[in-house]
Amino acid sequence: MTHLRCLSLALVTVLAAACAVGPNYKRPGFETAAAYKEEAGWKPTEPSDILNHGPWWKIFGDETLDELEEKIDISNQNVKAAAAAVDQARALVSQARAGFFPTIGASVGRTRGATYAAPPLTTDNAGATVTWNLDIWGQTRRTLESDVASAQSSAAALALTRLTAQSVLATDYFELRAQDQLQRLLDDTVVAQEKSLKITESRYHYGVAAKADVVSAQAQLLSSQAQQVNAQIQRGILEHAIAVLIGQQPAAFSLKPTPMRTEVPTVPPGLPSTLLERRPDVAQAERKVAAASAQIGVAVSAYFPSLTLAGSDEYTGSPLGKLFTVPNRIWSVGPSLAGTLFDAGLRHAEVEQARAAYEASVDSYRQTVLSGLQQVEDQLVTLRVLEKQAVIEEEAVKASREAEVLTLNQYKAGTVPYSSVITAQTTTLSSEQTALTVLSDRLQASVALIEALGGGWNSSQLR
Repeated sequence: MTHLRCLSLALVTVLAAACAVGPNYKRPGFETAAAYKEEAGWKPTEPSDILNHGPWWKIFGDETLDELEEKIDISNQNVKAAAAAVDQARALVSQARAGFFPTIGASVGRTRGATYAAPPLTTDNAGATVTWNLDIWGQTRRTLESDVASAQSSAAALALTRLTAQSVLATDYFELRAQDQLQRLLDDTVVAQEKSLKITESRYHYGVAAKADVVSAQAQLLSSQAQQVNAQIQRGILEHAIAVLIGQQPAAFSLKPTPMRTEVPTVPPGLPSTLLERRPDVAQAERKVAAASAQIGVAVSAYFPSLTLAGSDEYTGSPLGKLFTVPNRIWSVGPSLAGTLFDAGLRHAEVEQARAAYEASVDSYRQTVLSGLQQVEDQLVTLRVLEKQAVIEEEAVKASREAEVLTLNQYKAGTVPYSSVITAQTTTLSSEQTALTVLSDRLQASVALIEALGGGWNSSQLR
């Protein structure tokens, strides 16, 4: 009969445990457009599956960038902190899972006491206790469900932190290379203007040019030399930023100047609906919704009584050699049911709070999706327009260089004043700087588009 009762109790417990109060989670709906608005009329340069094969930054074909990006996971402090947060969240999952199992304790001790009428007496005791909080209403399961979703949210946050650091590094790197290119451009400009100054000085020496030509040439050269020196500031700042991103002290890090790439690889955006699975921030927000949904069940379970099975088996006696005998044994076993009869609306308020937190997380999730779609559209229109501008700027540079040569020859022939030469040289430098800026912006927009698309990440990587 004793075994039958235990079996019946276990069966009732299993059946009761099948009930879990609170809502079962369903992912919030979000209807996306059939295609991106700004993709029309724009053609990417890479195949559609480029982001699914290895690190995304390799599409730029820059070995130095490859080496720098590989150090992000190893040395970037923000990434390391996010990874530690994931470990912490997973430990909370293990803590919640432990709630499904009984707690077993053991104790052993010795006491010695006496009264005025009796000699000192030594008492030994040893025993074990078992406590099991049965998850009848699913509080433990909902807590575990919430903790698992929170851990997955932390994993998505780690992916987002990593992707952000990678994209910032790539952006800073291309900006630094643009500064290298600007430095070479200014160096060439200074050399050309030094030659122009010698021409004006020679013409002035022979009396075929005015002193104003020499002074104007000197002023223009000094202005370019000032830009030449000033360009070093931004490069230094970018180099320091890259050092910190890869976890190094700026004093111990440097990058040699190298030519800037002229090709701008781009990737297709795919369908807007796929963005829900490709962006880690969207996955992070969605997992927060799941965690908030489970917390409603945790709050609702407080309305129902809790059932605890407890048992103990203890031996108390003296001396230790005869402790474990039947006369010294005290045991107990049985269930206990506990519930709150009156709390002045506390549980109701906690349920309402959990529901409001869930609604807020849903709104935050949908806003994150909207922001992600906006970022993709922004980079698509940026790339599309900059590609057209790059073609125009390239023609402008060619025309301005030709105009500069013709104007200088005309000045040598004495048919135009030196002010025309200054104007032509200024126009050439401005055109070259604008073309360089457009190239840099295109590379940065390409990085930003890849980041907006999730960098090849997918929510299936969550665990």
